[in-house]
Amino acid sequence: MSLFDTSTFTLEHLNLKSTGIFLLCLTLILFIVTLLKPKYPNKVFLLDFVCYKPPNALSCSKESFMEKARLFGNFSDSTLDFMRKTLERSGLGESTHLPEALLRQPPNQCLEEAVKEAEAALFGAVNEVLAKTGVRGDEIGVLVVNCCIFNVVPSLSSMIVNKYKLKEDVVSYSLQGMGCSGGLCAIGLAKNLLQVHPNSYALVVSTENITENAYLGNDRSMSLINCLFRVGGAAILLSNRPSDAQIAKYKLLHTVHTHTARWDRSYQCIFQEEDPCGKLGVTITKDLMTVAINAIEANIADFGRLVLPMSEQILYAVNCLKRRFRMANVEPYVPDFKKAVDHVFPHVGGKPVLDELEKSLGLSEAHMEASRMTLYRFGNTSSSSIWYALAYAEAKGRVKRGDRAWQIAFGSGFKCSSVLWEAIRTVGGGEASNPWTDEIDGFPVDTKNIEPIPYYFEPSKKKEV
Repeated sequence: MSLFDTSTFTLEHLNLKSTGIFLLCLTLILFIVTLLKPKYPNKVFLLDFVCYKPPNALSCSKESFMEKARLFGNFSDSTLDFMRKTLERSGLGESTHLPEALLRQPPNQCLEEAVKEAEAALFGAVNEVLAKTGVRGDEIGVLVVNCCIFNVVPSLSSMIVNKYKLKEDVVSYSLQGMGCSGGLCAIGLAKNLLQVHPNSYALVVSTENITENAYLGNDRSMSLINCLFRVGGAAILLSNRPSDAQIAKYKLLHTVHTHTARWDRSYQCIFQEEDPCGKLGVTITKDLMTVAINAIEANIADFGRLVLPMSEQILYAVNCLKRRFRMANVEPYVPDFKKAVDHVFPHVGGKPVLDELEKSLGLSEAHMEASRMTLYRFGNTSSSSIWYALAYAEAKGRVKRGDRAWQIAFGSGFKCSSVLWEAIRTVGGGEASNPWTDEIDGFPVDTKNIEPIPYYFEPSKKKEV
């Protein structure tokens, strides 16, 4: 008997057929809605950010740095000579900042002093960003704090919860060991959390702590951190509230994270360990530049697929095919990222890294200016460095409505992260909380004639299997 045999068709059959059609249509509708549903339904906005500016009393010139190193007495003559050459060629200026404990003679590398450094940077930045935005501590729903090699109990995030009386159900994380890319990793985590916590504020705080982590031995590889890293920190306030779309500074467009620790060379190229005399430091192996380039290239490839115009993507794909089939005289094609972004803010790991990025990405001196001046004025402040660079562009009045700003940072692991923002409004200079405001007219300064750093790298720890 057929269902459509009219001689035996009943009301029960009609109801069964209607129910089946209804369920089929409902399934199709739900499937279509799922396809059309955005991957990230909650838009994320950057309300404002603040970079911590240490007091002038913590300023330390290169000459003063070397004098304190000589007085300390634990460095050999060859190590002092290496540090002097590194400082001269580092791209750092004469007004970077060291923690109070390291300016004393002898240095006082105790936990109490390290906590003081952390509180000054964390609270200094958070105080300002909350004051600028008018957001109260008990309104914050998400908190992410990152600091690479300083870990305390209670955690740094707990320090902020206690200081600003954040509510009991705040979603809080402390990220340690993430290296100089940890700040953008924290932005990516906060973005994901804001997808499942509607109508929320997210506070991201990035810093590094060098009081306990300055290296006091004679391993040249470990001495590099003494010459490049300085005091700093940044607080960033994000929101997914639709009402903030008109008052925020930026809209978050993309985050791309690349992690290459599956390879031993990547994992071990920057490694915290003790030297033969038992002094704790961070070893940098000769693999650093190779693994850094690989991680950055992989990150940029993923980032480019999201932001580059189709014409650039096609040229890049054709070039890859030609090189895959080993066609003669085919040089790698570098996509023109200037067609996709207006501002580029690379992490200020050091002058050689900035030089290589400028060359490999085909960027102009104008694109690199903010990062170079950040290195000169504040040194390498680790994960917060990219925020000083963005603050520089704002202080110069260069960020216009609709501009796209690309932050890219890389560090131990080995990791590379990219974040793309779109300016919702034109950002003018003159903000009192901007660390550059009172001295921006003195920049840029010329750093082009600085010689290369006399890098000394330890041999690779382990060959790839």
